[in-house]
Amino acid sequence: MELLKILFLLFIALAVVVMATERFGKPMSREKQSKLSKIAIILILVMLVARLIKEIV
Repeated sequence: MELLKILFLLFIALAVVVMATERFGKPMSREKQSKLSKIAIILILVMLVARLIKEIV
């Protein structure tokens, strides 16, 4: 029962965040999207390498 309560609260929180970002968010330019995607790919690779090192050690 506790799990259902937690899932319900997470769903409500997600709905509030989605509604707020739709209402108050601004569209990004192509240049900014490109820059953020490059940074995200680098961060994901760093996290994967760190996890691999953690698993080895």
